[in-house]
Amino acid sequence: MRRRKGHDEHHGNTDRWLLTYADMITLLLAFFVMMYSMSVLNLSKFHEAAFSIRSGFGGKAPGRGTMGANREFGAQPTPVQGDTAGVSWQVLGPLVKHIGNIAKDSSVQIGEDNRGIVITMRSDQLMFKPGSAEIEAGAYPILDRVAGTLHRIDNLVQIEGHTCDLPPRDSTYPSNWELSTARATNVLRYLVEQCNLSAERFAAAGYGSVRPVRPNKTEADRHANRRVEIVILRPEAPVGSRPIYEPRSISDPAVSVIQRGTER
Repeated sequence: MRRRKGHDEHHGNTDRWLLTYADMITLLLAFFVMMYSMSVLNLSKFHEAAFSIRSGFGGKAPGRGTMGANREFGAQPTPVQGDTAGVSWQVLGPLVKHIGNIAKDSSVQIGEDNRGIVITMRSDQLMFKPGSAEIEAGAYPILDRVAGTLHRIDNLVQIEGHTCDLPPRDSTYPSNWELSTARATNVLRYLVEQCNLSAERFAAAGYGSVRPVRPNKTEADRHANRRVEIVILRPEAPVGSRPIYEPRSISDPAVSVIQRGTER
């Protein structure tokens, strides 16, 4: 009997390997689930989350990747003074402050979204007459200021024309598609031909009324939708990418997070 009891205990001990085996299988399953989830990563959501985290740390990030002209990533440390869409605050700060000083009527705004730095210029108050794509004289000083910033960086730039849902009035353009495209193209041509910026960095697009920032219900809404956006693209953002949230304000990264929150 004692021998049989000892035999049973020995047999029970030999089955303990099943616990270790089951633990290993569980860990492997968790590992492959994690790998699969990483393989189907939503880049838009990732950039939005990364932007939120960076904003919470005052615009500073531990590092960033840059994409060169050959579309290959290379490591580059984040500047000490912080950056926005790969543009250091030392370069961007004067433009942000200048726009903040001159745009009391919100004719010009600057912010940041998943695409990069977005400079919004209202068509009615600043850029164009109704139904026209000819740039008004009052817009040239701010375009020159933007060009001065673009000369100091190498980001790709996308010029976007937008309109409201009303058809063009007294215009040579048959629809908002042609009008918005002509406006974006004329802004691009001014920056390239008059400000001597490299044409290879630029793209122009007209979106008509399909990407409004407000519902086209009131004249105030339509006024906000008639605009040109100069988008300084992030190094990783493809040309033609769609915004996934409204631009957020850009603040001096030297200002504390709490103070930046109260300023908004």
